[in-house]
Amino acid sequence: MTRSDWGDWLPRAVESADPDGIAIWYLGCNGFVLKASDGTTVYVDPYVGLGDPPRTVRMIPVPFDPTDVAEADAVFATHEHTDHVHGPSQAPILEGTGADFYAPDDSLAVAFDDEDWQADYDIADGQFHEVTEGDTVEVGGFTVHVEPAHDPDATHPVSYVFEHEGRTVFHGGDTKPSDEFARLGSEYDIDLGILAFGTVGNIPDKETREPVRTRWYNDENQVVEAASDLQLDRLLPSHWDMWKGLTSDPKVLHHHARSFAYPANLDIVEIGDRVDV
Repeated sequence: MTRSDWGDWLPRAVESADPDGIAIWYLGCNGFVLKASDGTTVYVDPYVGLGDPPRTVRMIPVPFDPTDVAEADAVFATHEHTDHVHGPSQAPILEGTGADFYAPDDSLAVAFDDEDWQADYDIADGQFHEVTEGDTVEVGGFTVHVEPAHDPDATHPVSYVFEHEGRTVFHGGDTKPSDEFARLGSEYDIDLGILAFGTVGNIPDKETREPVRTRWYNDENQVVEAASDLQLDRLLPSHWDMWKGLTSDPKVLHHHARSFAYPANLDIVEIGDRVDV
């Protein structure tokens, strides 16, 4: 079992928070907690696994133990990769809080077939919900729109737009720039957008273990292109901290974004940080 390096202070901080709009905590990798002013709390892609050393080596602390999460209304998954759908990270939250799990079909297949969460955790069938592009779901104070994502490494990725009392947050999962983003930028007034960012590195192949030039996330130009098309007021780059060989410095994005109208601002956060919308 993965143990938290930080004890339970982060889940307790989320529980005690009383935001005016939406409070957002960065969990590292591409994981986030969003809490609305009415107390609705949702997790997106929370992951506390250690990767697959020496192929994927976790470079950041494990910020919480999922069994310490006492309040959650939903967990959302963007796509089926293990650092986005992971039983030991997410199933204890569903079991301990009764939260619902929203995910596209191939992500649900991981929970049902590949990992069989219900064999090890007390989770009811009714807690699982399949979503696809074009869907809208209501979770407490959040209205959540399911939108397209462009991740060539995933089989069925989606993005999410979270709305609450006039505030709007976009989570793109591991998406690269998409032809759909200009439409989303016009359709939604996105206050804060989360996009995966990283470098290119030599990562051992999953089967042969031979080093392979790997680009899993947006580089500097791609992330600004996506943010510009989405017309983000604020860009929060994620995932840059996680895997050895693919880490990067998000401060360089100030230079790349300087000549563009969007993103208007950069929110550079580290694991455990809170931002407010």
